[in-house]
Amino acid sequence: MSGFVLHERLAADCVVLGELPLSCVLLAKDGRYPWFILVPKRADVCEIHHLGAAEQQQLMRESCALAGLMEECLLPDKLNVAALGNMVPQLHLHHIARFVSDDAWPGPVWGRFDALSYNNVDGEVARWRERLARLPDFVSAE
Repeated sequence: MSGFVLHERLAADCVVLGELPLSCVLLAKDGRYPWFILVPKRADVCEIHHLGAAEQQQLMRESCALAGLMEECLLPDKLNVAALGNMVPQLHLHHIARFVSDDAWPGPVWGRFDALSYNNVDGEVARWRERLARLPDFVSAE
């Protein structure tokens, strides 16, 4: 983890929920969609293939665990999982629960609408930290 610093854009747009062995777990500050981001705690890594083989596998385990938890808790119509880096070069993996009833369905969520603040962000953060505690090796940020 030496030299790792969370990109300023991610820090501004998200709340840190906690950590898994490889990744920081973030909640995007957009109450319009259940949107989480995994950020491997590695300096100067921009692409999944820049990680070593063991870390690639660990990222996939963490991603699948998060996706499974989201599916269990939210029952989405679709989970969007993507590693995009057009605005933030630091490797990060988006996990967005999508519903046919959401504002952007079936299109992408990026750039469609301004972020919608949570009515109670502290309550949402606490709820997700409690849920994430079911995952092995999750350590809450609080």
